[in-house]
Amino acid sequence: MKKQVLVSVSRSETRVALLEAATGKPGAKRRTSAPVDPSRGYRVAELYLERRGARSIVGNIYKGVVDNVLVGLEAAFIDIGLDKNGFLHVDEIVLPGVEAPRRGRGTGKDTQDISELLKPGQEVIVQVVKDPLKTKGARLSMELTIAGRYMVYTPTGEGIGVSRRLDDKERERLRRETSGLDLRGGGAIVRTAAHGATRADFERELQYLFKLHEVLDRRVAESKAPALVFQEADLAVRVVRDVYSEHFERAIVDDAEQFHRLTSFFSRTAPELVDRVELYEAPVPLLDAYKVTPVIEGMIGRRVDLPSGGYLMIDYAEALTVIDVNTGSFIGRGKGARLEDTITKTNLEAAEEVVNQLRLRDIGGIIVIDFIDMARARNRDAVLKTLRKSLDEDRTKTFTADISKLGLVEMTRQNVTEGIREIMTRPCPTCNGDGVIRSEETIAIEFERRVREHAAANPASEAFLLQMNPRVSAEFTGHGGHVLHELEEQTGKRFYFEGSEGLAMDHFAVTFEGTSAEVLDRAVPFRSGDELLVEIVEPHMYDPDAGVAKIDGYIISVRGAARLVGEKLMVRLDEVGRTAASAAPLDGTPVEESDDDVQSAPRRRGRRGGRRRSAEKEPAPEKA
Repeated sequence: MKKQVLVSVSRSETRVALLEAATGKPGAKRRTSAPVDPSRGYRVAELYLERRGARSIVGNIYKGVVDNVLVGLEAAFIDIGLDKNGFLHVDEIVLPGVEAPRRGRGTGKDTQDISELLKPGQEVIVQVVKDPLKTKGARLSMELTIAGRYMVYTPTGEGIGVSRRLDDKERERLRRETSGLDLRGGGAIVRTAAHGATRADFERELQYLFKLHEVLDRRVAESKAPALVFQEADLAVRVVRDVYSEHFERAIVDDAEQFHRLTSFFSRTAPELVDRVELYEAPVPLLDAYKVTPVIEGMIGRRVDLPSGGYLMIDYAEALTVIDVNTGSFIGRGKGARLEDTITKTNLEAAEEVVNQLRLRDIGGIIVIDFIDMARARNRDAVLKTLRKSLDEDRTKTFTADISKLGLVEMTRQNVTEGIREIMTRPCPTCNGDGVIRSEETIAIEFERRVREHAAANPASEAFLLQMNPRVSAEFTGHGGHVLHELEEQTGKRFYFEGSEGLAMDHFAVTFEGTSAEVLDRAVPFRSGDELLVEIVEPHMYDPDAGVAKIDGYIISVRGAARLVGEKLMVRLDEVGRTAASAAPLDGTPVEESDDDVQSAPRRRGRRGGRRRSAEKEPAPEKA
């Protein structure tokens, strides 16, 4: 499968997209100016995002200090100079001539307790194998690795292993090519990218890896713990290095400095690939030209549509990710279409798309896929086979269990770094990430109880001015104000409201109390005869000719404005009540808002919209 890598660099972030050839012949041509449709024949398979000051530390090597050893967890916490200590499990401890216990089952004579292997204050060399995620610190290992294009060098390892992703014939060939290599007492792992590599390629790369190891040893000796002693390559180099194979066509970069880094890397490790790195200089942004930007924008949403009309719903939980498959608008094809066939086709499409989304969004951890229930075992087997075949293209380690009779598939996917969703978003400050908030009705019911308690505690006050969000106060004043009238009748008090849309939904305050006249004067924002610039937001519910305008929740019914929804016009108030007023257009024509409009004039007592008074009049009798 042909692959291309796009690297887009800006001041604040680096974005890398891996394109894979879709069904059919690839349509991209090898040129550095933007073709008419360079993305034709390719689809976005993987996306990576790295921002300045928040780049991944996976692969970094630190000289750390043991901060604490927890025997019960068979782990130690290592201070590596970050905000949170790193976590080192006993399985990841490598010390010369010492056999460490494995997951609490070390029973050999030479095995030792973790408290005997590590002591607080001891200096250790560790490598990050998993980024800090949420509340957890980085996952560490003492088995160091230095990655190249063909090989991963392990200074504390032994022997040579070959990637299992390669077929048996190629693995056997690579074993012959690497036999007898001088590893200077260490070990090596031959990567999938080494397909077709020769012994000369391995020997050249080993020299490059040995130099990196010498630099590491020198920095370890010179640095004082805690300190970073080896930094993994930047995002673009890592992706190009890791995806390289015989199917790799080219890497297109829109930044001259990053272009130089990639060509420099290939000059040292694979000179024959330098020509495959191209500098993009067209006026159209690189990711826009290859239609990657819409894919990035769509990755935050829960819903993913399928070609036939079905869709996926992706829900993220603390412990796992759930993907639900739905038929949606797909009802089968042809008069002879059967329910089982419709379900199976939807599930087969979903199986491929699920893997696409796992790779795009870099979803890790436990994943549960809820396929639509299928009656026939052969259909379930076909869906599972499609899922596993699609996972063959995923470079991240996965494990998939069999599909259950209920259509559920449980799988795990290695979670190493934060996904695109975690980098691009933050929890909602209103719901704190729950996805739901209390309704206006629920909040109003709670406020009603608080109003009753406050009224009972202040018997000397005749009226109260309550401050809350207009959408909550509408629960009291809406539908004829029967809730407010009943509340006033039962308490023997009068209640007025103020507030704006900028207030939190759960904001509640009693801002003023006293006699009815005092509170009325402060609460009612307008007087009869005031002229206002308003926007008609909806037709009147009961008067077919009138329109409704709202200013911070205060309702103004405008006669003859039913057809002016969305328009702005000047009106004169003729009747003013506690929660609503009626008005007539000054000239019956909409007006354009300008810097001189009265809406921008100073507001009365800083609470309501702008107005101008044509004549001083006494307020009209109260209206509910």
